[in-house]
Amino acid sequence: MKKLGLGLALLMSQPVVADDLVHWWDASATLLYGSDYDLAPSDEQTTVTFETAGGWKYGDWFAFQDVIQFNGASDRTTYGEISPRFSFGKIFNKDLSLGPIQDVSLALTYEEGEGPVESFLYGIGLDIAIPGFSYFNLNTYKRQGINSANNSDGWQFTPVFRVDFPVGNANIVLDGFVDWVFSADNSGYEENVHINPQLKYDLGKSLMGDAKANKLFVGIEYDYWKNKYGVKGIDQNTYSVIAKYHF
Repeated sequence: MKKLGLGLALLMSQPVVADDLVHWWDASATLLYGSDYDLAPSDEQTTVTFETAGGWKYGDWFAFQDVIQFNGASDRTTYGEISPRFSFGKIFNKDLSLGPIQDVSLALTYEEGEGPVESFLYGIGLDIAIPGFSYFNLNTYKRQGINSANNSDGWQFTPVFRVDFPVGNANIVLDGFVDWVFSADNSGYEENVHINPQLKYDLGKSLMGDAKANKLFVGIEYDYWKNKYGVKGIDQNTYSVIAKYHF
């Protein structure tokens, strides 16, 4: 629960930061239910995910904390990531745009959870302008396991994206990420690809108008993970129904 407390602290601390330091911020909670999950005590899972994201004077951040209940088994676990990026354009007050590339950042991620998953990632992040996308970020990391049992060292390629589709008096959002771990340093840990988009409908705006836009979403999350956890031949292919509320 110490890790859950860290995630909650990240969510609740954002409103008190000085306005001249923080340009924007968001916090949300998502309830997910799905089945057919591999390498878990139960193939059915109920997950509550707390997220925060924002932009500040020297870069941006994203962090989340999952609390996972394995349905049908008296077991639960937690997993979370903290991902700050430090913008070279903001730090040096320079326009670094070059073609579709809008900015370059030092990208960092800390992964934590139960079991041998603790890792530190560092690399370069790019903000890329693509027509039709609300945002598209591309981060390339070097992975380093923090504890000796974590053999996921190597490289990781992570695009993150969002696309908005106006529909009637509401909005449909397609967003998500892809984690591709490649050039793994350790034998016994396979290269793997984790594709995780969400398709969500702005139910709050549809029911209550513009005052509740971007507050309450419902939809589905698709989850495909080839060689899940680096285990050869374990290819997870499933989806969850979701409800997400932005505070």
